[in-house]
Amino acid sequence: MISETFSSIGKNEAIEKLYEGTPYKPFERTSFELQSKGYSTVKNRTFTEGMDFDLSYFPLKHLGYKCVTAVTGDLYSEMSHPRTLSAVMGVSSKLDYGEIKEIWSGIVIAAKEHGYSKVSLDLRPSLNGLIVSLAANGETSLLTGKRRMPAKSMDLICISGNIGAAYLGFRILEREKKRMESGTKEKTFVTDDYKIIIGEYLKPEINPGIVTLLEEEDIIPSFGYLISEGLADTVRRLVRDSGLGAKIYVDKIPFAGKTFDLGKELGIDPVTAALNGGDDMRLLFTIPIGKHDKFRHDFQTFDIIGHLAKPEVGAALVTPDGVEFPIKAQGWK
Repeated sequence: MISETFSSIGKNEAIEKLYEGTPYKPFERTSFELQSKGYSTVKNRTFTEGMDFDLSYFPLKHLGYKCVTAVTGDLYSEMSHPRTLSAVMGVSSKLDYGEIKEIWSGIVIAAKEHGYSKVSLDLRPSLNGLIVSLAANGETSLLTGKRRMPAKSMDLICISGNIGAAYLGFRILEREKKRMESGTKEKTFVTDDYKIIIGEYLKPEINPGIVTLLEEEDIIPSFGYLISEGLADTVRRLVRDSGLGAKIYVDKIPFAGKTFDLGKELGIDPVTAALNGGDDMRLLFTIPIGKHDKFRHDFQTFDIIGHLAKPEVGAALVTPDGVEFPIKAQGWK
């Protein structure tokens, strides 16, 4: 089968072809009317080959899906409902139309899943590999904005699922890549259990209904973040933005099954992977302490891993025996 090239199709014609079979229209303006006289939010993310992903083992459809998940998670962290999405792909000569179509199909699947009403696409040339840049627009209702209460000491710090697995999954893929490049005939030992962990890196998922659920249950977080560069970085940002301290309890951090077995195999402490690994794509919210019982009952997929504290506490990691250590993260003093 002969691969279609952009030179034979033409850029604009290629974009029109990519939209065929999707619920979106090419070259449509991605403006939208605020339905509730609320707040508009814009989030941007750029993913570059060699830094954010490796095409030698990253399925193209998963790549498109993951990019949309990341930028949409940024909207959800601010209690914003997705409305429109703009995508720009910098395409190098090594990628043909069929491969770009695979990435685009992942973008469309995720966009439909999260309820985007419009999605725009542009294709640009790139000399340094594939680049995927996304800008997501969302809307927070005026009522939700008014119901957001200031953060207070003892408010709960909650996350939407296990962390650390994505980094370990990435390390497995890097290990297997090196084996293939070295030509070794040694039998791989990526088990089905480890494939689940690899999936946390390749195709992370976020509940599309999370903002609506929180609004319906009258649980409005005072702060929210997407954990994409490690829990330590996220907690440091929370302390900076809230002006309060934060205590995270090691024995409350959730881990996926087989995480500790894999960590031992790779020589990586799962707690370190959770704090500094990145790519988990989990939501972190601070919830008023008065909502504790209701939150525990209605949001059982979330884990309460700590609480806000007095400012002098700073960002602290608390061991099971009660010893506190300052949380350190890359990019912070």
